[in-house]
Amino acid sequence: MNENTLTSKYKPLLISAGLGSILGSGIIVSLAGTITVWQNVLNLSASQVGLISSLLTLSIAAGSLLAGKITRSLGLIRSFNILNVFFIIGTLLIMTAQNFWMLMAGTVIAGFFSGADLPVSLTMISHDAPNEKISAELVSGTQVYWTIGILLATLSAFATSTLPGAWSPRICTAIVTLVAVLAVWMRNGSAKIRDLHAQAPKREQPEDGEKVSVVKLLFGRQTKPYLGFFLCILIFYCGWNLLANTFGQFQTYMLVKANASQTFATGAGVILTIVCLVVAQIFSKIAGGKNRNVAFVIGVIIMVAALVGLAFSGSSLWLIVAWIALQNVGSTFAGEAMYKVWTQESFPAAYRSGIQGFINGFSRLCCAAFALITPVLVLPEHIRTTMLGFAALILVSGIVGMVQIRLQKKYNVGSND
Repeated sequence: MNENTLTSKYKPLLISAGLGSILGSGIIVSLAGTITVWQNVLNLSASQVGLISSLLTLSIAAGSLLAGKITRSLGLIRSFNILNVFFIIGTLLIMTAQNFWMLMAGTVIAGFFSGADLPVSLTMISHDAPNEKISAELVSGTQVYWTIGILLATLSAFATSTLPGAWSPRICTAIVTLVAVLAVWMRNGSAKIRDLHAQAPKREQPEDGEKVSVVKLLFGRQTKPYLGFFLCILIFYCGWNLLANTFGQFQTYMLVKANASQTFATGAGVILTIVCLVVAQIFSKIAGGKNRNVAFVIGVIIMVAALVGLAFSGSSLWLIVAWIALQNVGSTFAGEAMYKVWTQESFPAAYRSGIQGFINGFSRLCCAAFALITPVLVLPEHIRTTMLGFAALILVSGIVGMVQIRLQKKYNVGSND
């Protein structure tokens, strides 16, 4: 069986895992894009709106942090199959919310289980994939679905924005719920996916009766530098995610503050998301080979240059959008997809969901804290200093990422040939 045929065989697994990524980004963007409607319909105070947003971030972080424990308790395949059932319960509460408490409960439940599903889905891919090259391609491919989730939520919010009452947020949440139903149906009802689970190659596992301990893995006497991998990936992802989260939450805000109309700002957001989708698709094709490392270095250079360009772009809206577009291109080559691949490649299979969940959760906690001061940092009078600061942060993160690449080559980990 040639490489392309073998990769196609695992397409159902990628789709079923990718649907979870659509849910992760979809719930964040759909809630962010319609929270002002909920505020008007349910008469929410400004503090209640802030609490909903904060609880979503914190619940996603909590789900990610506990993903390893969930898989150890329920098993990887069972966790993969049932987590989104609980996500549906959360979105149904949001969709039918009649008061603040229903909206809050639904947000916490949906956030928690979307946060847990991401590391579980990625670990499921690396568990079933026949080799590291195909695993890298499939794992990076989930980033395409994450971007689809952003685009789907943005377009649905835009299309329903003129509807009366709470129809817009209810429809947006209903769309996310339907995707979750499809994910549950595929993961539990597909004979092809069950066969892939059954055919999964034997991975390195703890000895019988040995407890899975991430602390022991990182600080015990190991022949491979797991602690080095962990620190490099953690530092890289936290630095990158602070930038990505800022642009994700405040890109429209930043453009409006630069005197763009709401229509221009939201329309630019749609176009920029499509750019990310195209670039993510390109990256997924090279993620299993040595060219991904070249793409990573180029991505870091593009990001740093774009952020410096943003710092000196003044009030020219089209120039700002052009620099943001370039930043998004670089970010796709040297961002979340690379972090996902590195984490799945660098650690034994039994530890992957726990480590990926911890890194994901910890970075979201950092982003939640940073978001408290972000609105001030992206104001026009502060934007130059902020962008130069981000350029320095991404440069440091990129250097740490290059250390990770060198470690993988030194210890012959991953697909670097």
